[in-house]
Amino acid sequence: MSDDDAATDGDRAADDGAAVVAAVEAVAERIEAERDHLTQLDSAIGDADHGGNMARGWAEAADAAGDLDDPDAETVAKTVGKTLMAEVGGASGPLFGGSLVFAAGELDEGITPETAVAFAETYLEKVEDRGDARVGDQTMVDALTPAVHTFKKSIEVDDLPPIEALAKAVDAAERGVAFTVPIRARKGRASYLGWRSVGHQDPGATSTLFILEEVLDVAADRLGVDVPEKDATSPTIPDEDPDEAGGDPGADSGGD
Repeated sequence: MSDDDAATDGDRAADDGAAVVAAVEAVAERIEAERDHLTQLDSAIGDADHGGNMARGWAEAADAAGDLDDPDAETVAKTVGKTLMAEVGGASGPLFGGSLVFAAGELDEGITPETAVAFAETYLEKVEDRGDARVGDQTMVDALTPAVHTFKKSIEVDDLPPIEALAKAVDAAERGVAFTVPIRARKGRASYLGWRSVGHQDPGATSTLFILEEVLDVAADRLGVDVPEKDATSPTIPDEDPDEAGGDPGADSGGD
């Protein structure tokens, strides 16, 4: 590799790292702005601590990311993940942070359409494994799964530009958040409520949507383009029948 090629690769890595830092800072601001809303959602079906925990964790993560010296994307993602694990209480720390630490390795060659898809798939896999959750359990997985599947399909099948694929993923996540309202919680503290959890929007799915929305906005800003129109129908989200995702409505919750 020539010196010019090495310099170009170094510049690209620094640009990718700066983009991730910008996204983390935007997410921290958004989560802080939505702190009370997330707390209100969690008050209905949980410990009322999701807003505060997430706001504190992302603020610390933004500070940690900002202190890095010309990092690449992988380094930023790992730093943010470790900080979230340390600062976000309850199950959210391992889910949001631990999964990020593991998925960060997919960005070792920078941010490309291929590595972005691999990152998203690995992140989803780890969230599912750590939370033992699937679509229909009224968790963050209900937002994350359709987003990841839509992003992958948009890139690999529809051959869309990454920014358009990301916009469709955000739309799919929004639909997933709405899907959590009419279904029964089957994981976490909300599952203890049984059918009383029906009618409540999941706070983890909601914060997942906020994160994706900020990533989209930062990506569009750094590309110098308008945020693409969001329009996606995810094959992952069942039709209007919650039982299709949740299984036997009379089954035990099996919550942690």
